[in-house]
Amino acid sequence: MSTPTAFWLAGRPATGEDTFDVVNPYDGSVVASVGVPTPAQVEEAVAAAKSVEAEFAATPAHVRAAALDHVSKRLAERTEEIARLITAENGKPVKWARGEVGRAVSVFRWAAEEARRFNSGEAQRLDTDAGGTGRLALTRRFPRGSVLGIAPFNFPLNLVAHKVAPAIAVGTPIILKPAPATPLSALLLGEILAETELPAGSWSVLTVPNDRMPALVRDERLPVISFTGSDRVGYQIMDSVPRKHTTLELGGNAAAVVLADWSSEEDLEWAANRIATFSNYQGGQSCISVQRVVADAFVYDRLVEKVVAKVRAQVTGDPADDATDVGPLVDEKAAERVESWVEDALGKGAKLLTGGRRDGAAYEPTVLADLPADAIIATEEVFGPVMSLHKVDGADEAFAVVNDSRFGLQCGVFTHDLQTAFRAHRELEVGGVVIGDAPSYRADQMPYGGVKDSGVGREGVKYAMEDYTYERVLVLTGLAL
Repeated sequence: MSTPTAFWLAGRPATGEDTFDVVNPYDGSVVASVGVPTPAQVEEAVAAAKSVEAEFAATPAHVRAAALDHVSKRLAERTEEIARLITAENGKPVKWARGEVGRAVSVFRWAAEEARRFNSGEAQRLDTDAGGTGRLALTRRFPRGSVLGIAPFNFPLNLVAHKVAPAIAVGTPIILKPAPATPLSALLLGEILAETELPAGSWSVLTVPNDRMPALVRDERLPVISFTGSDRVGYQIMDSVPRKHTTLELGGNAAAVVLADWSSEEDLEWAANRIATFSNYQGGQSCISVQRVVADAFVYDRLVEKVVAKVRAQVTGDPADDATDVGPLVDEKAAERVESWVEDALGKGAKLLTGGRRDGAAYEPTVLADLPADAIIATEEVFGPVMSLHKVDGADEAFAVVNDSRFGLQCGVFTHDLQTAFRAHRELEVGGVVIGDAPSYRADQMPYGGVKDSGVGREGVKYAMEDYTYERVLVLTGLAL
């Protein structure tokens, strides 16, 4: 029997009494066996994080920045190895996995840069009123306390990076809990973190089973929770710890709006290619993958023809093959759920334009039209390679359709009209509006998050750093200003 992959306890490798297997969703092979921390080991990690808070906060910025630079460099050096690992545990096509590693490289690089310039302080003279004569206020940010980061399976490296890198940058300890299906990328990141000179206890990567998480969530020594995952679980967490500072990055059913002015053949080719690609690029397992296409009647028929053709051209199969565009979902249960939702839509009158078949954990890229309002897919996040097409008359109706959702993460709007672009930014109830492209674009340094049931708070390196900290004012008295 092979030695189980270690988890990381206060910066050092450890194994527990139990293990679990990580399974390749494409072929069902066991990728690795992973150790499970005991309750005593979890307690040790939390206690270590609490004990090192003051030391880590006082660590010079250049030390934290150097550690982050090191991680960025080592991720880049090991890109192919890590990409293959992501593909093996997640089923993500390797070409997309390479892109994920590249994004994580950037996240740690951005964090290193932000660590050097963050929290320089803001001075404010107070003698604008008589009572403030001779006084100066200096405002700086300080960590709220140790962070519990809970990461999802769909980006097992980059969404881990978005929790770990900002914590290191501000000097606050973090206990990271990766998704049970995909812990290996996070554990490899721990291997790289262990090469740095960060204080012992400043970080742990604990493969804690989901059923043991409530106690960790409630632990008062972890006053900050950063969660990415389903809206159901996210709001359960928030409701269970109402006094904690909680950031939730949850689901969506992102729309791509194609307006009448986006009507040339070149325009529609671009829109169709981007829509087809980003409805399927992670097997649809992205919170901002294209789930709804809202097209003006003037371009609808031509767009539909192109979208369907480009979806059919998506190469499905072995995710380890460079030619593959769409691999399996994370497991067969996920594919069965997508299958049942499509069957629900078809049973209620939706029209199947392409796809609609499941093979084990894989689900064929699928396009639906005439989706009834009471279909599950019409209101929920499918998290699979399925999109629906909707015909509208004008921007008024298009924007109303986008907003008729309990989610609000991102939206793409294909238009050349600058006034319409600013109108979309003003009226669409989402966290981000992308003009001239699919809603799936994300730059890792920009603020990212949603409204309504898509969550609260923002990620993006600087914005997560602000979220992990709070303002503290120092008033200096007796100064001659």
